[in-house]
Amino acid sequence: MVLETLNPMHYNLTSLVPDTLPVATVPILILMFFLFLIWNHEETSSIPGPGYCMGIGPLISHGRFLWMGVGNACNYYNKTYGEFVRVWISGEETFIISK
Repeated sequence: MVLETLNPMHYNLTSLVPDTLPVATVPILILMFFLFLIWNHEETSSIPGPGYCMGIGPLISHGRFLWMGVGNACNYYNKTYGEFVRVWISGEETFIISK
């Protein structure tokens, strides 16, 4: 009787997977949600400019400089945010100072 309970062929492992799968996914989803919140959190800067927003802000900022050119993009950001602006060019934080 003891050997029968220790026999791995005695248990049907496929019947255990659907029962434990929903129980295991809830903590994983909660963990992913908290990691997303931590990753999305950014320190608020006192310098105006486009937001970081999970890396989308730097892509849009760099694309605007490539598409409009440096002069027109600087004028756009100065009209939108003022004379001291933080933007991203090639993934690096860049400050535009104009008067």
